[in-house]
Amino acid sequence: MLAPKVEQLFGNKKDGEFYTIATLGSHSALQILKGAHDEGFRTMAIANRDTERLYRSFNFVDEVVGIDKYEDFPQHMSMLENRKIIIVPHGSFVAYLSLEDHKRMTIPYFGNKAVLDWEASRELQRQWLTAAGLNLPRQFKSGAEIDRPVIIKLYGAQGGKGYMFVRDPKDFEQRAGLLARRDYMIQEYIIGVPLYIHYFYSPLTGRLEIMSMDRRYETNVDSLGRIPAAAQEGLKLDPSYVVVGNQPISLRESMLAEAYRMGEDVVRVSKEICGPKGLFGAFCIETIITPDTQFYVMEISARIVAGTNLFIDGSPYSYLNYNEPMSTGRRIARELKNALLSNSLRSVLDDTSEI
Repeated sequence: MLAPKVEQLFGNKKDGEFYTIATLGSHSALQILKGAHDEGFRTMAIANRDTERLYRSFNFVDEVVGIDKYEDFPQHMSMLENRKIIIVPHGSFVAYLSLEDHKRMTIPYFGNKAVLDWEASRELQRQWLTAAGLNLPRQFKSGAEIDRPVIIKLYGAQGGKGYMFVRDPKDFEQRAGLLARRDYMIQEYIIGVPLYIHYFYSPLTGRLEIMSMDRRYETNVDSLGRIPAAAQEGLKLDPSYVVVGNQPISLRESMLAEAYRMGEDVVRVSKEICGPKGLFGAFCIETIITPDTQFYVMEISARIVAGTNLFIDGSPYSYLNYNEPMSTGRRIARELKNALLSNSLRSVLDDTSEI
């Protein structure tokens, strides 16, 4: 099969009708834009004043639009509406924009916005994961119910900021003031190895792929493990879970089938609760693996996650499917290109998108 001419895919370069992949200049933007560039798209970073110069320094970023702060993005959408723009969301969209901001966006948007309601609500997310047959830690409705160590998680994508380890009801009461007027959940603390599994589901082929895996490096909980337990006695050290980086990891091959099954079942149930399209594109299941090699699922992120930044040149898993560098960001762009080639762009965009 002959490679298609670029104008067949993206429009006529002379009249500026190329499709442009755009995203906020944060989180996994470099990976998304590098992947889009490698697949032949034009690229745009929408950056704040602090990061604008950074994105201008990369030659694969064709255009940088500066705004004062990311929360202002909805006010600038009108400048994109008359251009051939496709928005690829990542975690910073969730952190800085409301669900209403997402839903009002009519610019072509990679992904299904209906999934956001299920992801944003801890209760709905738990229903989703339970229906998929995944193993979840116990959840407590109040501090008085705590009968084992727990972790308190704030709602929203904040990179672990504000998470707290709590031992018992008394410990919870002492910290209750820090949780005033905050939405949070109380979850059993599972002791094991954290593993973040990065998937990609293609609505064009109906095929699920494991793209890569990582574990997060969190401060200061990871460094506390270097201090002997006896030496910690008397020290006023509270563990914190702010993510500062990511580390690559590969899973025992005997456990891969279960990891794949979890991804399949999450996608299957999403089509029952979020309309026929369900969850598609990049997503991540956050797990803890216990000494008896059981997966406990903590939560799901329904888009590209920052742990995939480790694999801009591909991972061992992506190389098994592609004999070329294939990051998750590039896989998104490849899906968009395949949709354009097959005249199926609507299949990989949210239903509210105008194309």
